[in-house]
Amino acid sequence: MQNLSPLATKFILHFGEMGSRWGINRTVGQMYALLYVLGRPLNADEIAEFLGFSRSNVSMGLKELQSWRLVKLLHQPGDRREYFEPPKDIWEIFKALLEERRRREVEPTLSMLRDALLDTPATEADRIAQQRMREMYDLIELSSSWFDDVQRLSPETLAGLMKMGSTVKKLLDVGDSVRGKLGFGRGNADAGIDAPVEAGAGRDGGRDN
Repeated sequence: MQNLSPLATKFILHFGEMGSRWGINRTVGQMYALLYVLGRPLNADEIAEFLGFSRSNVSMGLKELQSWRLVKLLHQPGDRREYFEPPKDIWEIFKALLEERRRREVEPTLSMLRDALLDTPATEADRIAQQRMREMYDLIELSSSWFDDVQRLSPETLAGLMKMGSTVKKLLDVGDSVRGKLGFGRGNADAGIDAPVEAGAGRDGGRDN
């Protein structure tokens, strides 16, 4: 890699290896890392020179990055060439990655499950299988709804919520402790029913003899 520091080179090589785990190839991962770590717009010729890639590979890689919404196209005054840069806000990059992963991986699974749940089970085994699919569908749908809510948050709010992770857990733990001292069962509380546990009731809801 020409004209790049050892630190930048290490970062770029790592992202190339990580790219396959995100669904993009090594070349595309390195191109994105180059644009991100340099922090300035580059044209295709500059990217090819920095990384030692062919111009055709760079062109295909840029199209892939645009489809992921990880780079945007811009022009420089007096220059007819196209330049590319990643979103400046790291939270926008994070949300773009999550959204694209959902579009490519989660939504096809939801579509398949919807079709499967419309079928009438022909056997008891099919009924059980369909019930399991319903559980999976409900969980994925709930996660998708949560993700939609997260996508609408501002970067500042999202960062604040993530930093509150341990605080929220402590509040939930305190709530469970208070319920226990007041005699409210956790199972009822989770179901939204604050019914006290009857004296002498066993863990399974029956009475001890």
